[in-house]
Amino acid sequence: MREYVLQNVLAPGALVLFCSFSPFSHQWVSAADVVQKPLPVGQAGFGMLSGQTPDNLKKQAREYLTVKGLWTPALEPQLEQAFSRDLPVSDLYADALALGNPFLQGLLAGVRNNNSLPPDVLPAFFKDPKYPDYVRANIAVSYARALSLRRVHEEALEVLGLFAVEKVADPATYLYHRGVSEHALMMKNEATLTLDRLLQDIPNLPERYRMLGMLLYYDLGNWKEKDLAWISRKMEMVQRRLEVTRGGKKTQKIQKEVVARLDEMIKELENQQKESSSSNQGNCPDGAPSQGQPGNSPQPTAPAKDSMPGGASGQGVVDSKRVKELADIWGKLPEKERAKALVELTRNAPAKYREAIELYFKKLSLTSPAPSTP
Repeated sequence: MREYVLQNVLAPGALVLFCSFSPFSHQWVSAADVVQKPLPVGQAGFGMLSGQTPDNLKKQAREYLTVKGLWTPALEPQLEQAFSRDLPVSDLYADALALGNPFLQGLLAGVRNNNSLPPDVLPAFFKDPKYPDYVRANIAVSYARALSLRRVHEEALEVLGLFAVEKVADPATYLYHRGVSEHALMMKNEATLTLDRLLQDIPNLPERYRMLGMLLYYDLGNWKEKDLAWISRKMEMVQRRLEVTRGGKKTQKIQKEVVARLDEMIKELENQQKESSSSNQGNCPDGAPSQGQPGNSPQPTAPAKDSMPGGASGQGVVDSKRVKELADIWGKLPEKERAKALVELTRNAPAKYREAIELYFKKLSLTSPAPSTP
């Protein structure tokens, strides 16, 4: 992001606000860090984007409803009420466009209802040419925002992808929730460009979008490919998909990626240990007494192994096939069986990977409570 934008971002009170613990990167971030590390310009800058005023949107809503034959003077109080709420402009405008239209009102009410199952099929409305582009685009932003808040990020991105940000009345909400969903789906390059544009191309960006957008942006900068944090993010994705009833092949594929990467990391560690042992060739370090000499105690030639329950070491391997089998039946196992299986599975795992495996099954437990015993 351009330096002049960063200077505008860091208002007098920003230092206090930004010197907080980031829930995304798990690192302390200060305003000074931001100034010293300006965001790259990248390819995100396509020109400034300005949202429309409520008065202008009210006028447009009246004109649209009049053309559709839905406007009556009786709707005026409802229109005023729609714009009197403390919500993003995208929600206000979408509700105004839906006045007098039970279908659109039901569409929005359904996706916002947290007590109902989230929709997993994109409504045909968003591709229906009978509705003007600007109507479909602006209702799409409110629809996608509701999905994003419910952590249904795949469908949120799908509906936003149908419309360009230049077509909507609330570009800030469009870009913010698009960036949130891309971040949640580990789409690093796409999220970086989206958040870059959010932070540099929208004047008068709401403070909540600015601060959270910057946290997400700098979290992306800390990502590394296929490290333990990558595994953790993949696990979170599995947990989220299960929570929003998105099991099936896609979720199973992510689980397999996690198991495969854990297996790779364990093998990498084993290879490192073998190389270390072979380089030592069984000899003691220079100047140390040889093992087995009379009167001398054996000297350790390697760090102490990880302590494990029952005296088992942490130098073994994890059966990746068994990890996959347990993940598939985890919701059917009683609590005692889960604990027993987890101990057996991680008994020979190095502590570094044992923690990741335990975290994975702990998150599965949150979404798959163990069946009650009779």
